Amino acid sequence: MSTFSWNREYMKTHPLQTVGIVLFLAGRYIFAIFFLYGFWHKLVRGWLWTDKMHVFFTQRLTDPPALNDFQAIYLEQFAIPLALPIAWIVTIGELVIGLGLALGLGVRANAAFALFLVMNFAAGGFYNLTLPPFMIFSVLMMLLPSGQWLGLDKTLHARHPDSVWFR
Repeated sequence: MSTFSWNREYMKTHPLQTVGIVLFLAGRYIFAIFFLYGFWHKLVRGWLWTDKMHVFFTQRLTDPPALNDFQAIYLEQFAIPLALPIAWIVTIGELVIGLGLALGLGVRANAAFALFLVMNFAAGGFYNLTLPPFMIFSVLMMLLPSGQWLGLDKTLHARHPDSVWFR
């Protein structure tokens, strides 16, 4: 498989690959917007300096639908006692992930971090139908070199070819 290039000749000779890459990159930018919105939402609502995350976790523990045993233990033993540090990790993490994906910087590492956050959302009982596509797309971003197709990863990888961060 040849290396993707943003020139007319390459796109003309590889139209399906070009369409697939463009669609994948559109997905990456939608993913970035989702995380940047999550950051902004938590920032303007004061999640970093109030007990909102604690209240949110406590409410999730007591409201229907019923949680499975793992989710209840996760909330009681981990999330509720550490609500404020978790609020910081999630909020700042969403900013880092969103910016990294938008800039094409450390895409694979940011996709792994996104997968970690999304899996923790599910573990805390915040499961909904958007989580499986986010998990799948995170794995795909970890496997495919979308930061090489469009982003800073390509330039930084050329400067630092031995670094795992920009592959």
